[in-house]
Amino acid sequence: MTNSPSSAPLSLEIAVKTDPGVLRSLNEDSVATVNDLGLLVLSDGMGGYQSGDVASNLATQIIVDGLAQELQGKLDDGEVATVVENAVKRANTAIYQEGLQRAQRAHKNQQQAMGATLALLLFRNNQVTMAHVGDSRIYRLRANRLELMTHDHSLLQEQIDQGILSTEAAATSHNRHLVTRGLGLQADVAVALDAREVLPGDIYLVCSDGLNDMVDNTDIELVLNSLQANLPLAASQLVMIANDNGGDDNISVILAKVRSKTMPAAKKNGFVAWLFGR
Repeated sequence: MTNSPSSAPLSLEIAVKTDPGVLRSLNEDSVATVNDLGLLVLSDGMGGYQSGDVASNLATQIIVDGLAQELQGKLDDGEVATVVENAVKRANTAIYQEGLQRAQRAHKNQQQAMGATLALLLFRNNQVTMAHVGDSRIYRLRANRLELMTHDHSLLQEQIDQGILSTEAAATSHNRHLVTRGLGLQADVAVALDAREVLPGDIYLVCSDGLNDMVDNTDIELVLNSLQANLPLAASQLVMIANDNGGDDNISVILAKVRSKTMPAAKKNGFVAWLFGR
């Protein structure tokens, strides 16, 4: 069934906060939100690769620009995930090609690639489509309970899945930042996709690993439950706690609260909020 024009994105309250952290001068995270489209995008430039800030900015720009065009038309519910996946793959191709060109100019081999993670939410027709690559995360707070909605693409998570490491041992592992999947690392990328029904009052958290590495899930849940009536303050509080606990990486947070079932059709030129690392 084709969506009616009045059933486009959900009504959301959105708050965003990004910070370089305590130990780093450059913020390689990039965040973009388009409230009229119900679109939230976060990308984290991957450490150990060149120009992480360029990679993350390319990811958010290409995905937002592409989806802003494609989501203006009518889409069947089943088409939304495909449109999102294609936008992510276009970003992957652009980052991969840019990395190759930079490596060639610098006379370096392909291992000097550019890489970035991705966590994306698209709210539409009383459901949310999630796209995920790497170790940036998506959480949901529903009925005061925090749930992790993504599965890290990392060596550490693979070791946990295989029973090599316990969750407790993983918390102190030196392999926390070894990502096994990212945008720009290969010519193609496998995008983890999921779609869930949303309910009024749901709060979604999208974050880079600078938050969840420094703040455990229990404390994240406590902050969101305590400050859910003030999302900007909740976002600032999460970043502050991460910095107080060491702040050894860039920290980015997007919070989105579902306020009601539907809203009027999206405007053609909706406001886009960008936050690029500096």
